[in-house]
Amino acid sequence: MSWGGPEFVLAIIAISTLGWLGSSWIRARHGYPLENEWSGMTFKDDVAAGAREVKRLAVENGEMKAQIGRLEERIRVLERIATDKGSALAAEIDGLPDLSSRPLERLNRQSEGSLQP
Repeated sequence: MSWGGPEFVLAIIAISTLGWLGSSWIRARHGYPLENEWSGMTFKDDVAAGAREVKRLAVENGEMKAQIGRLEERIRVLERIATDKGSALAAEIDGLPDLSSRPLERLNRQSEGSLQP
């Protein structure tokens, strides 16, 4: 075999490739991380962890969809307020129940009742 011939170059390439495959196989079999194409590390996947992550993301996605729906409704109301005539808006606001004063009224009634003999 000639040192400068194509057989020698092909033999070096084959030996290097087989060495890399053997090393990767041993590392994978024993759970060590493998190098990927971009010199990063690829770890052995945990199937259960992946399923938990998918479930968590699905729940988070549902929560975000619900929040987006609420925000879209609020935007519709704000757009209607911004484009509505002033008198119609004032009448609608006056027609809304006053929720902010109810707890105060209840507290006032309780405190008045406790002060009376």
